[in-house]
Amino acid sequence: MTQPIQLFSLASRQAEWLSVRQEVVAANIANASTPKYRAKDVTPFNAVLDNSGSLQMARTNPAHLSGNPEGIGGNVEVREAELVNEIGVQESGNTVGLAEEMTKSGEIKRQYELNAALVKSFHRMMLMTVRK
Repeated sequence: MTQPIQLFSLASRQAEWLSVRQEVVAANIANASTPKYRAKDVTPFNAVLDNSGSLQMARTNPAHLSGNPEGIGGNVEVREAELVNEIGVQESGNTVGLAEEMTKSGEIKRQYELNAALVKSFHRMMLMTVRK
């Protein structure tokens, strides 16, 4: 009996999680000057892996196919982000720290590139074994 290759499934789940996180970070950046806006973040990927449910893409338009009626993945929670010590709550009531959000955006980019490189290398390795 053959076992499914878990690496591709794991990489796909992480790519979906990274997509959701990037969407949340982009919303934070877009609302950096909105009074009383509270910065948000998502559940860490480790917590997503610990849950048994599967990660789904967000349905952003009613015309899109719905894999999960709850919208963003069943075990990915968008929650208020912890306050950044340097920023705190601004006079307007906003809690977005642009430097922190840009750092998160760069981290997401690096994680996505690493994910894609690992999948590409593993795929190439599989092709080499099949050719022989």
